[in-house]
Amino acid sequence: MSSEQTDSLAWRVGGPQGSGVDTAARIFAGAAAAGGLHIFGRREYYSNIMGRHSYYDVRVAGRPMTCHSSVVHVLTTFEEETLVRHAISTGEGGAIIHDVESSDVRLDRITFLDERVVKDLTAYLGERDLPPTTAGVLEDARRRGVEVFPVAYDQITETLAGDILFKPRADRALNTIAVAVSCALLGYEPEYLADALKWIFGGRQEIIDLNVKAVELAYGYVKDEFDHGRLLHRMRPVHGTEPMILVGGNEAVAMGKMAAGLTFQTYYPISPATDESVYLEAHATVPLKNGGEGAIVVVQTEDELAAVTMATGAALTGARSATATAGPGLSLMVEGLGWAGMNEVPLVVTAYQRGSPSTGVPTRTEQGDLLFAIHAGHGEFPRLVLASGDVTEAFLDAAQAFNYAERYQTPVIHLLDQTIARTTQTVPPFDVGSIRIERGDVYVPPEGDDVRGPYPRFAVTESGVSTRPLLGQRGGTHWLTGAEHTEAGQVTEDPVIREQQLEKRARKLALAAREIPAEHKLAVYGEPQAAFTIVSWGSNKGAILEALERMSAAGIDARLIQVRLLWPFPREELAPILEAARPLVVVESNHSGQFAQLLCGQTARQCDHLVVKYNGRPMTCGELTRALLDIHRGTAEERIVLRNPYE
Repeated sequence: MSSEQTDSLAWRVGGPQGSGVDTAARIFAGAAAAGGLHIFGRREYYSNIMGRHSYYDVRVAGRPMTCHSSVVHVLTTFEEETLVRHAISTGEGGAIIHDVESSDVRLDRITFLDERVVKDLTAYLGERDLPPTTAGVLEDARRRGVEVFPVAYDQITETLAGDILFKPRADRALNTIAVAVSCALLGYEPEYLADALKWIFGGRQEIIDLNVKAVELAYGYVKDEFDHGRLLHRMRPVHGTEPMILVGGNEAVAMGKMAAGLTFQTYYPISPATDESVYLEAHATVPLKNGGEGAIVVVQTEDELAAVTMATGAALTGARSATATAGPGLSLMVEGLGWAGMNEVPLVVTAYQRGSPSTGVPTRTEQGDLLFAIHAGHGEFPRLVLASGDVTEAFLDAAQAFNYAERYQTPVIHLLDQTIARTTQTVPPFDVGSIRIERGDVYVPPEGDDVRGPYPRFAVTESGVSTRPLLGQRGGTHWLTGAEHTEAGQVTEDPVIREQQLEKRARKLALAAREIPAEHKLAVYGEPQAAFTIVSWGSNKGAILEALERMSAAGIDARLIQVRLLWPFPREELAPILEAARPLVVVESNHSGQFAQLLCGQTARQCDHLVVKYNGRPMTCGELTRALLDIHRGTAEERIVLRNPYE
């Protein structure tokens, strides 16, 4: 990768939903990964099946990256909406590759272009004495130092269709042609594209042959039509790199569950959680360390309440059981969650956060469910809440959640956000060998036949944890209801027993706070002793880490405290760290600053600055760095909202 302008390349492809944008991005990312390059990809799309605009960012570098870029270096498209939506995001020295047929189209003639976008772009172009057309958008780009490459896609597909073998399917290769034009202009060898096509299309040789031919024609077109030395950015393969895997967030969670011994998962379809369960369905048989095979049962239920109660029932039998959902689904599961809490069931709930409330913006990101996850349910019962900050943490936390659930015999909510679910990233292969399965205090039936009376499943103990019999075990008979109960589970309203059982359950949370290692609760990045302190959680981690690098390059010492265990809140571990924090900055993706509220309530420390973003798009390093530098200069407000109308 050349360093003429940047040490990474930000490539963006867009088009109508259902037009192959995701496939194009997978081809580009796969080709880059085949050349040993690191990848960070993110997907943005409307919540409809066909027609509305979607786009995919793929950032490429010779080193690991932790977030996407708000500045696009190469914008690739085969229709006009992507051109006008994202041209302004294309930076100086970048390139726009577009269909020649889109060279002069009025903004108000673009079918799905939002009225607000038309209005804003018209005003923007008018201020520059440019017409409200794609021609005006392209001229503005040229003035800003962006190279423009009009491509006659029809000419390439017609040539492809001239081969009788490919004629019926030539138009389907349009996305591959767009990727190949990009790679040719970037000087990237076509054999890596061929490798990616084989990986994506598997054994479907006819489709592979079609797309390989499309790549050949696209490279020939670029050679004939463009002096590709004009493009400043270059992609070069990196040889001798360490092994990497290209994996998505949903897949990482599913693999973490597999490694932890998941045997039963339920779900009711909801974005973005469904993809995790679909991945598990596709890999329902998994290899075991002893050479055998394990099986995972995945059940699509009729609704969310059925999903949580069915998963609870499976957990009572001793299965490592989970359910996966998003914010609206978690809301509907609350009654079942309370039942699991009352009966001390080791249930794992994977909850993906998305735009809210109600249906909200279901395919966009948010961190709006933190306080709900901690307090969901009427009354009080313990639960643990974990939040992953990246794809690797998603794998590790998904596995660890089962150990916590069974050790403390309580529901565990694993919080992720849409950003992680929709991230595709190259990472070192997950360390499956580090996963330890800890089943907690499980009842062992006695030898012989002398078993009398019910078993004290809910025996009052100093730790709050009782020995757990599994349904059907001899001698483990007890009652399970939604009501308060005796040690054997029989319904009671006795005030003393009520106090004993409620206090017993509460002690488990205190036990978890004492036992869980500090390194599992939070991590410190950057300069450990720096006064400038950022505290955050979830997927904001990636943008903050790269912002710390930029601040360090500017001579500013700063640190990030990334909190992974959100409940029980790690106040004992945080308190000494926060003593010297000046300023204390909280960064999160919601409107009200839910983590800032939690931090203040648990430590009595208010943040000095709250940086938030809630337009449904993830934070970027650039916008966050600008906000942090303003804070360092003393010119920032207490509350900073990150905004970008062109996302």
